[in-house]
Amino acid sequence: MPEVQYIHPDYFQVDELLSDEHILIRDSVRDWVNRRVKPIINEACQKHEFPLHLTKELGEIGAFGPYIPEKYGGAGLDQISYGLIMQELERGDSAIRSAASVQSSLVMYPIYKYGSEEQRRKYLPLLASGEKIGAFGLTEPNHGSDPGSMQTKFEDKGDHYLLNGAKMWITNSPIADVCVVWAKDEDKIVRGLLLEKGMQGFTAPETLNKWSLRASVTGELVFDNVKVPKENILPGVKGLKGPLSCLNSARYGIAWGVIGAACDCYDTALRYSLERKQFSRPIASFQLTQKKLSEMITEISKAQLLAWRLGTLRNNDKATAAQISMAKRNNVEIALKIARDSRQILGAMGITGDFPMMRHMMNLESVITYEGTHDIHLLITGMDITGINAFA
Repeated sequence: MPEVQYIHPDYFQVDELLSDEHILIRDSVRDWVNRRVKPIINEACQKHEFPLHLTKELGEIGAFGPYIPEKYGGAGLDQISYGLIMQELERGDSAIRSAASVQSSLVMYPIYKYGSEEQRRKYLPLLASGEKIGAFGLTEPNHGSDPGSMQTKFEDKGDHYLLNGAKMWITNSPIADVCVVWAKDEDKIVRGLLLEKGMQGFTAPETLNKWSLRASVTGELVFDNVKVPKENILPGVKGLKGPLSCLNSARYGIAWGVIGAACDCYDTALRYSLERKQFSRPIASFQLTQKKLSEMITEISKAQLLAWRLGTLRNNDKATAAQISMAKRNNVEIALKIARDSRQILGAMGITGDFPMMRHMMNLESVITYEGTHDIHLLITGMDITGINAFA
């Protein structure tokens, strides 16, 4: 196995803002990614396959629900630790971070936050260990940015609920054992339901032929008169507050995660530019190459500081949804630009699987869309600073 040469860029000495525990957690996940993800991820993407064998290992390194209390199987870590874990996983590949992000923020978080004690004890330890895989059902074929218009609904049938509808673009759906599904009750109030694999009328077909997130499993959730036991409803929340709070946690993880992809691209481009010679000089000596590299490290430094500050706010329960939205939008945008610019530095070599840029670039084309598109996040910021809702 070739040695991973990666050197993490830290131009503004952000490591000094981290605790010894933060650095230990980050470095241990970084080492795991170098050993277990980097050697196999290109082949997984080329084959359009999720490396399922890594799931339990993700549980073992504490990547599933790291901020969930230990009594439910989590590690009881803080929000900066969660962010650093997501950063290192996405340096490996967005698909690996997505798997951990969905499991943590979109499945374990709502069960912990809004579930009953029985639900917490039943599901969280199995999800934390990776023994069970989770999925989150909110987006529908006709309703993405407007989840309030969802059509999936359930009726009270006395001793059970009857669920009908469909969800689309669902990470982990074909392999998920438990799904947190958001649907409207008979009063058109959004509620969360826990569905398990094998329920009659519940199917999860896979979405294939993707150019992006090829190492991630994506699919649908289809509900045809599915009988859901009444004890499977999340009792602690009603309305869109439930799914949106989950997305806040996931978007926060993305804001950190994409820094890992950006750093991987930058480090590769810098290393290559110092070794590659044209006109008897390393290409790093040319002004336009230095311009690209300088802009990359500047944006990475800004994203690192933004994510760190957001993490401190979340640790103190002070971060707003609008602040999380801004960080997600900004950091994904700069990561995608860095992937593109770093690919140019490598020229034709940048499109091969020998280097990570093209893979990161294709993945980030999905990340800039999911869990709130770039434009929707711009409007969230606009509404926050003007007080005017541009969605209506």
